[in-house]
Amino acid sequence: MAERPFIHPYIPNSVPATKQAMLDELGLKSVEEIYAEIPERLRFKGRLEIPAPILAERDLERHMVGLLGKNTSCEEFLNFCGAGCWQHYVPAIVDEVINRAEFVSAYCGGEYSDLGKYQARFEFNSQLGELLDLDAVANPIYDWGDVAGRSFRMASRITGRKRVLYPRTMSPMRLAEAKTLCQPEVMPTHVRLEAVDYDPATGCMDLVDLDRKLGDDVAAVYLENPGYLGFIEAGAAEIVRRAHARGALAIVGVDPIALGVLVPPGSIGADIACGDIQALGMHMHAGGGCSGFIAFRDDDPVYAQECPLELYTLLETEAGEYAVAEAIAERTSYGARDQGKDWVGTASGLWTIAAAVYMTVMGPQGFKELGETCIARAHFAAKRLAELDGVRIRLSPAFFKEFVVDFAGTGTPVAEINTKLLEKGVFGGKDLSAEFPELGQSALYCVTEYHSQADIDYLAFALKEVLA
Repeated sequence: MAERPFIHPYIPNSVPATKQAMLDELGLKSVEEIYAEIPERLRFKGRLEIPAPILAERDLERHMVGLLGKNTSCEEFLNFCGAGCWQHYVPAIVDEVINRAEFVSAYCGGEYSDLGKYQARFEFNSQLGELLDLDAVANPIYDWGDVAGRSFRMASRITGRKRVLYPRTMSPMRLAEAKTLCQPEVMPTHVRLEAVDYDPATGCMDLVDLDRKLGDDVAAVYLENPGYLGFIEAGAAEIVRRAHARGALAIVGVDPIALGVLVPPGSIGADIACGDIQALGMHMHAGGGCSGFIAFRDDDPVYAQECPLELYTLLETEAGEYAVAEAIAERTSYGARDQGKDWVGTASGLWTIAAAVYMTVMGPQGFKELGETCIARAHFAAKRLAELDGVRIRLSPAFFKEFVVDFAGTGTPVAEINTKLLEKGVFGGKDLSAEFPELGQSALYCVTEYHSQADIDYLAFALKEVLA
């Protein structure tokens, strides 16, 4: 029995004959040969601290419940941390619809077999396009940082230029993703990213520095509104105008939930918009629940041709009816394989349906009221915190739902403050001291419609005790 090979009860590839057949098909002798391209310095040495295979379903369930029980969630604690994944209220109808079997169980089918899912995605694209005031929306993928990088590459292909300007206040995580997509020097698709400084008083882009760096080799100018640090970019329309004056495209990164109160990207002349739909009906899922979109104007067919993601549209059938189908699929990696402009996946298709339900339920008036509520509660919270000794609010007086709180005057590091807040059942703001050292001991706090006055009062109370 000891020499009998281990076969897992619900992992079919553990069957030795199956594994060997796959290796034979690939012309390999062992699984290790698959990993030959990975440098030794990047390989993990040793054994992972994981249990032996758990064979019984009940034992596996107990093990997983135990692991999950170690977490502390935002259901138990008050959460004031945003920084790219935000806590908004998700109407019950959103969860009800996306958990229906026809949506949650099917990965992806053809237009002829997956009718409900394709139509729901088309409705999502139409709704988000109206919200952004842009002509076309592609099927989302991954998150904001990913689509920012893809938008930069898209702009480079359209213009034939190789430099993109971005605000120095851009989320470092988003920037890291974009650089990964844009900056491998050996690739012909290399795009050089260059930061534009910001006004230390407001956080808004420094237009003098923008003019200094704008040149005939700039493919696009990227701006975010609201910015990563919460401020509303007052000069957004002027940035777009200056980009166009030098033959560059204008890309606007946006949190779409803010568009009930902010001017949409298309209305200020943006060529491309990108961002994350996480706020539109998605719970925070410990790293999941994000979904990045790309939208663009369609007065020139080059935009659709150079967009790497899937596009859905309505087509009239021979019978005079209408059907939802994928448009110009041959330009994607599904149609062109390794010759595709970018790799394409369907990693977040379910979230598009959640967002479609959310936008349907909210409607224009709902978005307006939601935006006003976020602004009012965030500013109320900022006012309460600014009343504490040694605490002040940094950057623009105009912000949407996030704002920078400077604790330098308290003499207490943000990391220590956040540790003590946890003891009081509060997730504090995102520590910015490493990302933006010029802001000192500052944290990015997030307040949305999810937070009541009692929640904000308790935050102020807890901080007062922590700083005492």
